[in-house]
Amino acid sequence: MIDLGLDIFRKVGQEADRMGIDVYAVGGVVRDYFLQRPCTDIDFVCVGREHGGEVHIGIALAHAVSDSVGGSKVSVFRNFGTAEFLYKGLQLEFVGARRESYSHESRKPVVENGTLEDDQRRRDFTVNALAVCLNESRYGELVDPFGGIRDLNEGILRTPLEPDTTFSDDPLRMMRAIRFASQLGFRIEEATLEAIGRNAERLKIVSMERIVVELNKIMLSPVPSVGLKLMQRCGLMQYVLPEIDALQGVETVDGRGHKDIFYHTMQVLDNVCQAQNDAAQTTSANSQSSILDSQLWLRWAALLHDIGKPGVKRYDERQGWTFHGHEARGAHMVKRVFKRLRLPLGEEMRYVEKLVMLHMRPIVLSEDEVTDSAVRRLLFEAGDDIDDLMLLCNADITSKNPEKVKKHKANFELVKRKLVELEERDRIRNFQPPVSGEDIMTTFGIGPCREIGTIKDAIKDAILDGLIPNERDAAWQMMLRLGEELGLKPATK
Repeated sequence: MIDLGLDIFRKVGQEADRMGIDVYAVGGVVRDYFLQRPCTDIDFVCVGREHGGEVHIGIALAHAVSDSVGGSKVSVFRNFGTAEFLYKGLQLEFVGARRESYSHESRKPVVENGTLEDDQRRRDFTVNALAVCLNESRYGELVDPFGGIRDLNEGILRTPLEPDTTFSDDPLRMMRAIRFASQLGFRIEEATLEAIGRNAERLKIVSMERIVVELNKIMLSPVPSVGLKLMQRCGLMQYVLPEIDALQGVETVDGRGHKDIFYHTMQVLDNVCQAQNDAAQTTSANSQSSILDSQLWLRWAALLHDIGKPGVKRYDERQGWTFHGHEARGAHMVKRVFKRLRLPLGEEMRYVEKLVMLHMRPIVLSEDEVTDSAVRRLLFEAGDDIDDLMLLCNADITSKNPEKVKKHKANFELVKRKLVELEERDRIRNFQPPVSGEDIMTTFGIGPCREIGTIKDAIKDAILDGLIPNERDAAWQMMLRLGEELGLKPATK
């Protein structure tokens, strides 16, 4: 007998027995039980004992269970025959057993009554087609018609039906296969992987919002490159992120080639994730859930940091391959990527744009003489995102030459020490010039004009260059001197 370990399973079974129907916990909750992973989304399939499932039987059971346990208000989706409610932090969904048929133009199925096996057959993968009976007479009995337990033990993803049918019917399942491979460390069975390649173009009928849900889960998996490399191998990348697809490959001229930007990007992304995972080891469980969002957008910055390179790639006989200005080109492309993927266009996008634009600055600093002025300007432009920028730039130091990596990282540590010293001394991060535009207008008795911007910029540059301290008195004296040079006279009171 399998005991799924929560009181809600017994209560669902008791209500089903009162109604004379069979009920099963199915899918992710059973899979995660065997993988010893937490699961908060629980699916129940209901089957009428005489004739198989009835499309709306799950709705009736949802209401009965919610009434008996005091769950939240039941949300009903009558067109799909499903109902759901919250109970003690668990999202419970109920549906009648069904069979599905699809048209080629849509991933929305035509739903009919079905048996439990019909319902298991329509599931995406064998490891998600496991069911556990919750009725008292058979409580804890496992129903596994497609070898899901075997595949779980072997770490394999395969489809219950012939894979071309599974992926053609619902192309989002291709992204889910890759997401599970990336999240769980499973291997996609070869015939299933080949079917993804044959059906990749079908992804075009899936809404971008649904695709991005899976893509973000890949991005938050322990090693995102696993999923992204699979997307590239199967041909899905060209339909989701053509900017990343364009990074793959090496061009050679006169026997000189550049590094493969796609695989470099994968390494940088994994380096960022490893640094985040290491930091999370020292963070409490409650805090970890609150930082997932910031982790996601730093990972997006890592993924997109070099997307400008194909557009600026040039070959120079003396220098070899160059990518001058790729950071500016890439930052300009970020908004286009976010709009197409329906990603948020507010502070999250601006954060990614900033990191893509600045990602070369610390590395260039580490290669040249590290001046206080250059470090102050970096602090000023990066603001509160300086720590994330430095993490990204450190992850971007990749080479097959260990001595070269060692040298770069040593210089990079010097930049980091300078950042700490200057921030403690000069308070440059997110600073506002000590003299405001209002101060300038009041002092010289003028209205809004070009001279105000000239004075403010000069004071800002003087502070960043270390010519004056970041203090009001010094900035005020400079304002008076600049005003005189511009022909402005202090207003008389």
